[in-house]
Amino acid sequence: MAARHRIDERAPVYVISVAAELSGMHPQTLRQYDRIGLVTPRRTRGRGRRYSVVDVARLREIQQLSQEEGINLAGIKRILELQDEVRALNGQLDGVRETLDSLSPAQRRVFSADRDGQISALRRGERPQRRGGGALVLWDPQRRR
Repeated sequence: MAARHRIDERAPVYVISVAAELSGMHPQTLRQYDRIGLVTPRRTRGRGRRYSVVDVARLREIQQLSQEEGINLAGIKRILELQDEVRALNGQLDGVRETLDSLSPAQRRVFSADRDGQISALRRGERPQRRGGGALVLWDPQRRR
């Protein structure tokens, strides 16, 4: 049985001409998008651009938003920034959920999470310690005792 190989979609493998061909754009357009920060390819030692599969998918999304939806580049940049932020927040939420699932049912009832995602169980009526910022307290009102 052959060993399975996982392809890294973020590996910078495509030169600008190939990325342009795959995304259906002119290489100069890719350079412009790099300058304004829509897509930021990795650089080689000689400063050449290298695009990943994820970068090419993002270029296709930019083209779709621009041509089919009629959104200008500033709007596209904001949309992509918000999508990236939502993705990061979902990652943090998944981490909180994993930590919550690892707690016993008694500890799950009330806890606090700081900005770094550090979770602390609280006793009933106990307030979370503030460490350089606000705290988030979650509880399940359906599980009253």
